[in-house]
Amino acid sequence: MTFDILNAPGELFLGSDSATARAQGARRFGSTAKAVRFAMEQAAPVSLRGAMLRVGNLTLGSRQIRRLHRQMETLGQARRPGR
Repeated sequence: MTFDILNAPGELFLGSDSATARAQGARRFGSTAKAVRFAMEQAAPVSLRGAMLRVGNLTLGSRQIRRLHRQMETLGQARRPGR
């Protein structure tokens, strides 16, 4: 996964499943990095089950959001959840 998307605006959908996430609508963030940090570090863990992140024409699912957050941790751009 490329890190080019981290600076692009993103729309984050959170919910216990994808239908609930879509129904609740998106939270808009000025950068994808902020959206990923919010999802992993502040949102309720149950809401990650149906999480989706839209960045332009790209849609990331909950596994991809988690993977991107782990990659951001290695670069010092994110902290581990629960800390």
